[in-house]
Amino acid sequence: MNLYFRLLLLFFRIKRNKQYQPLLDEVSLQFTALPTDCDINLHLTNSRYLALMDIARTWMTERFGLLGKMLKRRWFPIVNATAITYIRDIKPMQKFFINTRLVGWDHKYFYIEQRFESERGLHAIAYVRGVFKKRSGLVSIEEMLDVAEFDGVAPILPAEIIHWKEMLEQKKQNNTPK
Repeated sequence: MNLYFRLLLLFFRIKRNKQYQPLLDEVSLQFTALPTDCDINLHLTNSRYLALMDIARTWMTERFGLLGKMLKRRWFPIVNATAITYIRDIKPMQKFFINTRLVGWDHKYFYIEQRFESERGLHAIAYVRGVFKKRSGLVSIEEMLDVAEFDGVAPILPAEIIHWKEMLEQKKQNNTPK
């Protein structure tokens, strides 16, 4: 239930947003780990990380000035893969930030890094690979960058993303029926 409340707060924040950031900037969103976000071990439960990451990516899309443009075109994001590493737990009522940034793209996918950070340091780091869909199929990278009014140079993907891409491809090859 508290995710619905957070989503409503996000929509209120989006409605009031007048500041936009460049496509490759980091976008931060602060959260508090509510008791209902925590598990029996009294820390943020692993499934809540992914749910909060969704909210943070929606905020990032708004801060880049893309949310309204996407909704107008009826495009919607699809997560293709996620990899997360938990480093340090987040305790009940602890404040933390999710810092989200677009680290790059290839011929098909966008790659996003999301870091859970607080005054205690780094709690988790995740990578998300995704696409945007429209009625006729996938939105091309070029079309998305055009709508984002991005005319800069594509960033070089970090080594860990390249390694992760290779691992995902290997998983697909190893599990495709012959």
